[in-house]
Amino acid sequence: MKQSLHIKQWEIPVYHYDTLIVGSGAAGFSAAERLYDLDHKDIALITEHIRAGTSRNTGSDKQTYYKLTLSGSRLDSVRNMAETLTSGGCVDGDLALCEAALSTRCFFHLAESGVPFPCSRYGEYVGYKTDHDPYERATSAGPYTSKMMTEALEASVYKKNIPVIDHMQVIRILTDQNPESNRIQGVLCLNLACSGDTNSSAFVVFSCHNLVYATGGPAGIYYDSVYPHGHHGSTGLAFEAGAVGQNLTEWQYGLASLHPRWNVSGTYMQVLPRFISTTMDGLDEREFLSDYFQDSRELLNKIFLKGYQWPFDVRKIQNGSSIIDILVYMEMQKGRRIFLDYTRNPCGGIDFDRLPEESQTYLEKGRACFGTPYERLLQMNEPAAAFYRDRGIDLSSSPLEIALCAQHNNGGLSVDAWWQTNIKGFFCIGEACGSHGIYRPGGTALNAGQVGALRAAQFIAASSDGSSASDSSLESSIPQIAEILQMAENVMDGKKENITSVTEYFQKRMSLSGAAFRDLRQMKELLRNVTRYLESLAEFCHADSSRQLRHFFLLR
Repeated sequence: MKQSLHIKQWEIPVYHYDTLIVGSGAAGFSAAERLYDLDHKDIALITEHIRAGTSRNTGSDKQTYYKLTLSGSRLDSVRNMAETLTSGGCVDGDLALCEAALSTRCFFHLAESGVPFPCSRYGEYVGYKTDHDPYERATSAGPYTSKMMTEALEASVYKKNIPVIDHMQVIRILTDQNPESNRIQGVLCLNLACSGDTNSSAFVVFSCHNLVYATGGPAGIYYDSVYPHGHHGSTGLAFEAGAVGQNLTEWQYGLASLHPRWNVSGTYMQVLPRFISTTMDGLDEREFLSDYFQDSRELLNKIFLKGYQWPFDVRKIQNGSSIIDILVYMEMQKGRRIFLDYTRNPCGGIDFDRLPEESQTYLEKGRACFGTPYERLLQMNEPAAAFYRDRGIDLSSSPLEIALCAQHNNGGLSVDAWWQTNIKGFFCIGEACGSHGIYRPGGTALNAGQVGALRAAQFIAASSDGSSASDSSLESSIPQIAEILQMAENVMDGKKENITSVTEYFQKRMSLSGAAFRDLRQMKELLRNVTRYLESLAEFCHADSSRQLRHFFLLR
């Protein structure tokens, strides 16, 4: 149902729904599908870009799905899995129990939707051990598992004719300003499909009784990031609306290529490439890791372990592979660029008979105790080489630039056992939700998003009458909308655009002092700067087009 809202000279279209889903990743599409199947059909899904986002465009952790064991003879249980989830710290027990209990239901739903998880000829779904996993609960459909999940769920959403509204950037979450009710009202969006300067058609309001937030993690705060370029995150808007966060400092960082953004975990490390550094202009090539290891055998072992000990972990510095992350970071602080070189062997050559047992056995089983790192990569994981080749980088002849990058936020919004935040009617699922804990098993993120979508849909379907919201419900939100409209007018002042440089400045500062290595003094200074800029951001920033207005709201 469409109406309009008049604020000063603005006439803004308003669309009314009972439930609105924000985000078009695996979690968002799943929520829409689950609501429909529960006969709750006054719904719509909005998204900035249907083809953007982490679910559709990343690998590594997004290729693993964590669930109860469904193969072999080892006993498993919901209680065992819940204990595994909580053992890493900062995981709420009720959420862990839900994620364990519903893991098989959500997994089979994906399998029956067409995600090709591997199984034996007898129907056993194959499992393997991932990080922080004692039971071989992980499974994978390959490096594009989350992409396959997203596409399967998207197809189901379109088949059910659920409205999907593309090119809508949420720029304000609207809430009832009465603290006693503390309820969701809807969202104000910037219409990214609108061309030209700001006018009434540039803004759209969606009114709703329930909002399911599936916007992913706050990727945009970092410069060194493995998140896809189309993923920014919208966690800040939820905080502005009054939502409570938890575990926000808990991030995963790891080595990743910069162009394209992709995790260099797994086989990329286990084939033992050279780590080289150069000056900013690509000169003075040095195999810098050799400066820190007297024994080449130890160095090669650390590189190998980096393959499956991929995320940076302070517990794996002394006797694990995270020393590699530190050395890469230290070399970058010298103003140098870091590359992986697959054309030549490290340490002047490899004596495969002298490798530590674990790495030697792995390479022997893969029949890869020969040649260059690139030749070993072709032998053990040809699609890994093809991934870069398809994107214009031939690892047989070109080095691959890497950095220590932000990869996943294990914190987010705090939710109850139905994935509802402290704001009534405001649900949060996927990476934006702070349910993951600190040392979660790899692949729990995909399961958490599916379980959260199901739980939120069950609560909404059972508690809502299914009727659309009305114009009257937006009355208390008009000042919130007016504030954003005034910001847009102030920013579109015809002066030279500066939003790109301001954004890059703060992203670089965050990567320098608030990423894997954190300097308290620098962080306090950065906090002061951010606070000062936010207070007058619309006066300081200038946009010369509606496209730049989009970047202003991303920056904010």
